[in-house]
Amino acid sequence: MNNNRTPFAAAIFDMHGTLIDNTPYHFKAWQRLFKENGLQELSRETYLAEISGVPIKNTIEFFFGDDLDEVERIKIARRKQQLYEEAFKPFLLPVNGLETFLFDLKNLGVEIALATSSNMADVDFIFEGIAIRQYFDALIIGSMVNEPKPSPQIFLKAAEQLNVKPEKCLVFEDSIAGLKAGRNAGMKVAGITTAHPATTVTKLADMVINDYTDINLHIMAALFDNE
Repeated sequence: MNNNRTPFAAAIFDMHGTLIDNTPYHFKAWQRLFKENGLQELSRETYLAEISGVPIKNTIEFFFGDDLDEVERIKIARRKQQLYEEAFKPFLLPVNGLETFLFDLKNLGVEIALATSSNMADVDFIFEGIAIRQYFDALIIGSMVNEPKPSPQIFLKAAEQLNVKPEKCLVFEDSIAGLKAGRNAGMKVAGITTAHPATTVTKLADMVINDYTDINLHIMAALFDNE
């Protein structure tokens, strides 16, 4: 990119817990869904370790049974989405500082991608609530890859669509699976503490932020000084 004035060329964002702080609402929706289906009560620890950042299809197969037919899987997935949207919609806001940060990245000539395990209906739900769709040059959703995070596949696909080398990409993530996926992709990783404490995120990220008011160009540029 000719107008890029940064040492990195692309920023790749996860969605849940990264663009919006909705992790508690997903957790509560899954808790209720487990209860409705007679499953053992879902703990926060299990949710964060085994569900957060994982495609819903994989979660349903693992916890609800891999012998379910497609109709049953779709029904469970739709019910979970319904529970989540009803709970979260009144509180749908971007993570603090996000909109200004995206604006600044575009002005600096940085390509921006969304790489989420969610489906397009979920992406639309978020983008209808906060007006940030225009900042994204590429959208990668779960159905576009066949390996869930912590596989690097979704981030590598985002880099490919942006025509940017992985080592010139900065990933923004909150989940353990997502942080590992960014590292596995050979990208620099910024971990946001919406789901896990800084002590946990630090072990997997090159830099840690509480929100997007914590970050500036110099901090990000320093990650690529030795590249």
